[in-house]
Amino acid sequence: MVLDSPRLPLTGKTLVDEEQLLDQLDMVRLNLPAAFQLAQDVIMRRDEVLQEAENYGRQILTRAEARAAELTDELGIIRQAELEAQQVRLQIQQECDALREQALAEVDQIRQQAKQELGELRQNALAESDQIQRGADEYADRVLLDMEQRLSEMMRIVRNGRQQLRGSES
Repeated sequence: MVLDSPRLPLTGKTLVDEEQLLDQLDMVRLNLPAAFQLAQDVIMRRDEVLQEAENYGRQILTRAEARAAELTDELGIIRQAELEAQQVRLQIQQECDALREQALAEVDQIRQQAKQELGELRQNALAESDQIQRGADEYADRVLLDMEQRLSEMMRIVRNGRQQLRGSES
Protein backbone atom coordinates (compact mmCIF):
# COMPACT_ATOMS: atom_id res chain seq x y z
CA MET A 1 0.00 0.00 0.00
CA VAL A 2 2.83 2.42 0.87
CA LEU A 3 4.85 1.50 -2.20
CA ASP A 4 1.86 1.94 -4.51
CA SER A 5 0.92 5.33 -3.05
CA PRO A 6 2.06 8.55 -4.75
CA ARG A 7 5.22 10.16 -3.43
CA LEU A 8 5.80 13.84 -2.80
CA PRO A 9 8.90 14.80 -4.81
CA LEU A 10 12.02 15.73 -2.86
CA THR A 11 10.33 15.26 0.56
CA GLY A 12 10.71 11.54 1.16
CA LYS A 13 7.03 11.44 2.10
CA THR A 14 4.24 9.28 0.69
CA LEU A 15 0.54 10.05 0.48
CA VAL A 16 -1.45 7.10 1.85
CA ASP A 17 -5.19 6.61 1.34
CA GLU A 18 -6.74 6.96 4.82
CA GLU A 19 -9.67 4.60 4.09
CA GLN A 20 -7.35 1.93 2.76
CA LEU A 21 -5.08 2.24 5.80
CA LEU A 22 -8.04 2.03 8.18
CA ASP A 23 -9.31 -1.05 6.32
CA GLN A 24 -5.90 -2.66 6.76
CA LEU A 25 -5.90 -1.84 10.49
CA ASP A 26 -9.41 -3.34 10.81
CA MET A 27 -8.14 -6.52 9.16
CA VAL A 28 -5.28 -6.69 11.69
CA ARG A 29 -7.70 -6.14 14.56
CA LEU A 30 -10.10 -8.82 13.31
CA ASN A 31 -7.32 -11.34 12.89
CA LEU A 32 -5.87 -11.04 16.39
CA PRO A 33 -5.36 -14.40 18.07
CA ALA A 34 -8.36 -16.08 19.61
CA ALA A 35 -6.82 -15.59 23.03
CA PHE A 36 -9.31 -12.88 23.89
CA GLN A 37 -12.22 -15.21 23.07
CA LEU A 38 -10.58 -17.97 25.11
CA ALA A 39 -10.28 -15.62 28.07
CA GLN A 40 -13.97 -14.76 27.85
CA ASP A 41 -14.85 -18.47 27.62
CA VAL A 42 -12.80 -19.22 30.74
CA ILE A 43 -14.48 -16.39 32.62
CA MET A 44 -17.92 -17.62 31.58
CA ARG A 45 -16.99 -21.21 32.45
CA ARG A 46 -15.66 -20.06 35.83
CA ASP A 47 -19.06 -18.60 36.71
CA GLU A 48 -20.76 -21.85 35.63
CA VAL A 49 -18.39 -23.96 37.77
CA LEU A 50 -18.90 -21.70 40.76
CA GLN A 51 -22.67 -21.83 40.29
CA GLU A 52 -22.59 -25.63 39.99
CA ALA A 53 -20.48 -25.89 43.14
CA GLU A 54 -22.83 -23.60 45.04
CA ASN A 55 -25.85 -25.58 43.82
CA TYR A 56 -24.13 -28.82 44.78
CA GLY A 57 -23.34 -27.39 48.19
CA ARG A 58 -26.95 -26.28 48.66
CA GLN A 59 -28.19 -29.73 47.66
CA ILE A 60 -25.88 -31.43 50.15
CA LEU A 61 -26.84 -28.95 52.82
CA THR A 62 -30.53 -29.45 52.10
CA ARG A 63 -30.13 -33.25 52.29
CA ALA A 64 -28.20 -32.96 55.53
CA GLU A 65 -30.85 -30.70 57.04
CA ALA A 66 -33.62 -33.05 55.89
CA ARG A 67 -31.83 -35.99 57.43
CA ALA A 68 -31.35 -34.08 60.66
CA ALA A 69 -35.07 -33.23 60.75
CA GLU A 70 -35.99 -36.90 60.35
CA LEU A 71 -33.83 -37.86 63.28
CA THR A 72 -35.07 -35.25 65.76
CA ASP A 73 -36.20 -37.99 68.12
CA GLU A 74 -32.71 -38.73 69.29
CA LEU A 75 -30.70 -35.79 70.54
CA GLY A 76 -27.30 -37.37 69.82
CA ILE A 77 -28.20 -38.07 66.20
CA ILE A 78 -29.39 -34.49 65.75
CA ARG A 79 -26.13 -33.17 67.08
CA GLN A 80 -24.22 -35.53 64.81
CA ALA A 81 -26.24 -34.35 61.79
CA GLU A 82 -25.60 -30.72 62.64
CA LEU A 83 -21.90 -31.43 62.96
CA GLU A 84 -21.88 -33.26 59.60
CA ALA A 85 -23.82 -30.42 57.96
CA GLN A 86 -21.31 -27.94 59.31
CA GLN A 87 -18.42 -30.07 58.06
CA VAL A 88 -20.06 -30.41 54.64
CA ARG A 89 -20.71 -26.68 54.56
CA LEU A 90 -17.05 -26.01 55.41
CA GLN A 91 -15.86 -28.52 52.82
CA ILE A 92 -18.09 -27.02 50.12
CA GLN A 93 -16.91 -23.53 51.02
CA GLN A 94 -13.30 -24.66 50.73
CA GLU A 95 -14.00 -26.32 47.36
CA CYS A 96 -15.76 -23.17 46.12
CA ASP A 97 -12.84 -21.02 47.26
CA ALA A 98 -10.35 -23.34 45.57
CA LEU A 99 -12.37 -23.34 42.33
CA ARG A 100 -12.68 -19.56 42.45
CA GLU A 101 -8.92 -19.15 42.98
CA GLN A 102 -8.17 -21.60 40.18
CA ALA A 103 -10.52 -19.81 37.78
CA LEU A 104 -9.02 -16.42 38.68
CA ALA A 105 -5.51 -17.79 38.16
CA GLU A 106 -6.49 -19.18 34.75
CA VAL A 107 -8.05 -15.87 33.75
CA ASP A 108 -4.94 -14.00 34.88
CA GLN A 109 -2.69 -16.40 32.99
CA ILE A 110 -4.74 -16.00 29.81
CA ARG A 111 -4.75 -12.23 30.26
CA GLN A 112 -0.94 -12.26 30.59
CA GLN A 113 -0.62 -14.50 27.55
CA ALA A 114 -2.91 -12.23 25.52
CA LYS A 115 -0.89 -9.20 26.64
CA GLN A 116 2.33 -10.92 25.61
CA GLU A 117 0.90 -11.92 22.22
CA LEU A 118 -0.32 -8.36 21.69
CA GLY A 119 3.19 -7.07 22.48
CA GLU A 120 4.68 -9.52 20.00
CA LEU A 121 2.17 -8.46 17.34
CA ARG A 122 3.00 -4.81 18.03
CA GLN A 123 6.74 -5.55 17.72
CA ASN A 124 6.17 -7.44 14.47
CA ALA A 125 4.06 -4.61 13.08
CA LEU A 126 6.73 -2.05 14.01
CA ALA A 127 9.46 -4.18 12.46
CA GLU A 128 7.43 -4.61 9.30
CA SER A 129 6.75 -0.88 9.21
CA ASP A 130 10.48 -0.15 9.56
CA GLN A 131 11.25 -2.62 6.80
CA ILE A 132 8.68 -1.00 4.51
CA GLN A 133 10.12 2.45 5.32
CA ARG A 134 13.63 1.25 4.54
CA GLY A 135 12.41 -0.25 1.26
CA ALA A 136 10.66 2.99 0.36
CA ASP A 137 13.80 4.99 1.20
CA GLU A 138 15.96 2.66 -0.91
CA TYR A 139 13.54 2.99 -3.81
CA ALA A 140 13.54 6.78 -3.53
CA ASP A 141 17.36 6.77 -3.40
CA ARG A 142 17.52 4.66 -6.57
CA VAL A 143 15.08 6.94 -8.37
CA LEU A 144 17.01 10.05 -7.30
CA LEU A 145 20.32 8.45 -8.30
CA ASP A 146 18.88 7.61 -11.70
CA MET A 147 17.60 11.19 -12.06
CA GLU A 148 21.02 12.52 -11.00
CA GLN A 149 22.77 10.36 -13.58
CA ARG A 150 20.37 11.43 -16.32
CA LEU A 151 20.76 15.08 -15.36
CA SER A 152 24.54 14.69 -15.37
CA GLU A 153 24.34 13.14 -18.84
CA MET A 154 22.09 15.96 -20.00
CA MET A 155 24.50 18.55 -18.53
CA ARG A 156 27.37 16.88 -20.37
CA ILE A 157 25.40 17.03 -23.64
CA VAL A 158 24.53 20.71 -23.04
CA ARG A 159 28.19 21.56 -22.32
CA ASN A 160 29.35 19.71 -25.44
CA GLY A 161 26.69 21.50 -27.48
CA ARG A 162 27.77 24.88 -26.15
CA GLN A 163 31.41 24.08 -26.80
CA GLN A 164 30.58 23.14 -30.38
CA LEU A 165 28.66 26.38 -30.80
CA ARG A 166 31.61 28.35 -29.40
CA GLY A 167 34.01 26.42 -31.63
CA SER A 168 31.98 27.07 -34.78
CA GLU A 169 31.76 30.82 -33.99
CA SER A 170 35.55 31.21 -34.14
